[in-house]
Amino acid sequence: MEKEAIFEKIEQLYAELQSKRQEIQSLRRQLPPEPVQNYQLLNHKGEEIPLTTLFDHRNELLVIHNMGKSCVYCTLWADVVNGMRLPLQNRAPFVVVSPDEPQVQQEFAQSRGWQFTMLSSAKSSFTKDLGFATPHEKGWYYLPGVSAFTIRDGQIFRTAYDFFGPGDDYCSVWHFFELLPNGINKWQPKYSYL
Repeated sequence: MEKEAIFEKIEQLYAELQSKRQEIQSLRRQLPPEPVQNYQLLNHKGEEIPLTTLFDHRNELLVIHNMGKSCVYCTLWADVVNGMRLPLQNRAPFVVVSPDEPQVQQEFAQSRGWQFTMLSSAKSSFTKDLGFATPHEKGWYYLPGVSAFTIRDGQIFRTAYDFFGPGDDYCSVWHFFELLPNGINKWQPKYSYL
């Protein structure tokens, strides 16, 4: 294929991709909001924090569902989110929730330099009820992703959600790697890059 034809095909595919993304967003907005109870999550001190307070006097909230310290991929996503925390917080409050106990979360967050709020769902059915955990022979298998919420007259609703995975739109490092001559080249996240 000639260079010009390749560029034209790439442009065409990007246009199709953008059109499909817009179609997905349009379909998501047509879904009815899902009522959600006022779950109690645990802060770094082990204190119960009601979901309603996370809105911080605003009407929208993002919750990142993280699998916890044991998942190197979720650690990568959290590293990336940490770099995006200021624009995210400017648009809507957000927190990262994992099933790890609060002390484990706090120690791990400090070791990574994370500056966002982390909460624990260890004593709550929050993660399971929202579909980010599935039964497993050894207990529960947690899934990474994000949920968007709104609050109206004290009632919480989930308006959208999505799951995370390599190459998704939420962790941009994969897209940078795809531009390299050898692509991702079997690269995998690590706990340390030094």
